[in-house]
Amino acid sequence: MESLLLLPRFGRISDLTVDLSTPEGSFPSDEGWPFAKYLGACGRMVAVNYVGEELWSYFNAPWEKRVDLAWQLMEIAEQLTNNDFEFALYLLDVSFDNFAVGPRDGKVIIVDAENVLVADKRLIRQNKPENWDVWYESKFDDCDKEACLSFSKEILCARATVDHNYYAVCQNLLSRHATWRGTSGGLLHDPPSEIAKDGRLEALLDECANPKK
Repeated sequence: MESLLLLPRFGRISDLTVDLSTPEGSFPSDEGWPFAKYLGACGRMVAVNYVGEELWSYFNAPWEKRVDLAWQLMEIAEQLTNNDFEFALYLLDVSFDNFAVGPRDGKVIIVDAENVLVADKRLIRQNKPENWDVWYESKFDDCDKEACLSFSKEILCARATVDHNYYAVCQNLLSRHATWRGTSGGLLHDPPSEIAKDGRLEALLDECANPKK
């Protein structure tokens, strides 16, 4: 697994980063984190509970349902970026297959946390690396592959304010730039005419995925 950890408060480190193989275990769902419930691990294999169908199966769901799912995805981005524990959990692999939706409560959950980078914001503020207090804006990646993301692990671990999670959700899941299994348009494709006509939704999603302001 390629999960990285920047967590001196766990009392395990002498350097800035250590391996983290089970984000689901370190940030349990029982405490409100948006990960599948951790059942255990054997070596590098992690077992989590079944949540429900993957997000991809809702790609052509009714508009109201897709809007609800999109809202939940942005709430996840916010929770992982800003929380009372001051840990920023950056999703480095964002695709429709890495999220699932509960069949009863309709709750969106991260079911594949294999590629997560966790930064301790307290440590960043304490050590004050170069430009630590400069707000970092992600760079749009217009590649020809599916689920592309552009990021720098060094910057994510050295800045107190980063927009990576919002950018990743918008680019790979919500906006017209999202591509998956040969389709494009994102989860919020084909909005009702009364919403699409003024172009505000598309403009906001474009700005989220490809910041220019």
